[in-house]
Amino acid sequence: MTTIRRDLVSATVNRVCFSTDFNIHTDTHKRYKFRKQTILADKLLTNDEKAEAIKYLDETYDRNKVLNNSGTKRICENCNKECLATLYCEYCVRNYLQENFKNWSSGNDDIDDLIQKCQMESLGPANIVEWIPYSNLDNVKYLTKGGFSDIYTANWINGYYREWDSKKQQLKRLGIHKVVLKKLENVESANKNWFEEAKSHLTISNKRASIARCFGLTQDILSGNYMIVMMKMDMDLRKYLQVNYNRLTWKEKFRIAYEIINALYFVHKEEAIHRDLHSGNILYSQFNDTCVAILMWEISSGYSPFINYECYDCDLVMIIIDGIRPEIVPGTPLEYKNLMEECWDADPSNRPDIKELDKRMEKIYLEYQSIPNELYQSKVKNNFEIKNKTNYTSSSLHKSKLYQFENLPEPKNATEVELEAFHSKSYDFINIPDDIDDYANSNNQKIDEISKISSIFKDDYDVYNNPNLHPEEQNELKIPDGLFLNIF
Repeated sequence: MTTIRRDLVSATVNRVCFSTDFNIHTDTHKRYKFRKQTILADKLLTNDEKAEAIKYLDETYDRNKVLNNSGTKRICENCNKECLATLYCEYCVRNYLQENFKNWSSGNDDIDDLIQKCQMESLGPANIVEWIPYSNLDNVKYLTKGGFSDIYTANWINGYYREWDSKKQQLKRLGIHKVVLKKLENVESANKNWFEEAKSHLTISNKRASIARCFGLTQDILSGNYMIVMMKMDMDLRKYLQVNYNRLTWKEKFRIAYEIINALYFVHKEEAIHRDLHSGNILYSQFNDTCVAILMWEISSGYSPFINYECYDCDLVMIIIDGIRPEIVPGTPLEYKNLMEECWDADPSNRPDIKELDKRMEKIYLEYQSIPNELYQSKVKNNFEIKNKTNYTSSSLHKSKLYQFENLPEPKNATEVELEAFHSKSYDFINIPDDIDDYANSNNQKIDEISKISSIFKDDYDVYNNPNLHPEEQNELKIPDGLFLNIF
């Protein structure tokens, strides 16, 4: 067997998926057929590489069929049930997992019940959450302090389930695999917020491929802390934009924006709400969708917003209150610009809800699929420059903090004249009142509730989006920080 060039296979699959015209291939079955035919016709891949690429398409197709309960069914030769998957039988996989319940336990009945429930709803071999004994994790190292918890890296000795062996009727593991561990806080707390956080991670990522994989839970044998075991991603969106921005066309930017928004839409459909959305940690939240607008702007420009300001300084608070927003990149297509501006409107009633946002971004994405790249190739680097640009890769920009600012004026939308005046000068011209310290209790004080300034946006966009714009009426499960959206 010849060596498989996995980077080429991955790049080819991504290219084929990206080139799929959703206006022509209108459902998952038509898209699968088109992509498979395109792979088979590819002249760069060897036959073995084509088989590898098609296997990936088959896995995704099987997963989507089971998730949506749609497609042609077949009779499983083992259990004789009508199943949708072709590489495996979803019923056989679940039966195998159920038979194994007696062989493991976390020591906590609630956790056992949660994991067992997730396993009985598994869509395929590569999407199974499980209890992972801490002894199966090697080389555990502290990585960083996240917005609300400590993050570690580790090697999972056996790795996750990868495929179903139809002959042996058992699941096969990948082998040693690098993972991220996210410590759950306050496990002794009576309110069990830690358990709700774990439940959010497991149930959402169990269903949606656009959410970065959550493999399951483990428990530090020394501290007793429970930890979420997650897939280690290569880079976040901010880093991806830094590395690839000069090669991105508008069509590719629209794809990124659409896939993020679409993933958030599905999260909302699951009646769960994200708590922390920013380009270093793609997450979503309740109360307003200005955070999405800022992500859209960052995707269009390749920069972080207001990078001349320190995080959460009072100058930044006041210019946002006064309606100042990042400068629109020259050449930004009108539909994208309008949607972005609606999302960061100072009046929440003028902002689209997540359902409308998803629908309109999908329309923009699909309409530009048939337009040649060269007509909309980004010229941003040639005619757009952030004044006094600083290095925005600092880790401080990737951490969420909550601050309370009191007695702030009502937010407003800036006029075109005000916006032009701001963007035509250096960012240090804003006049801040002498008594600005009265607005802030402390620049280092964390609070439990999002303050009024959060309804605008903050550098890390730690804000909350509610399609009904009435956060006090929301009872859905909140997804805390750390649930990543997988858009690539």
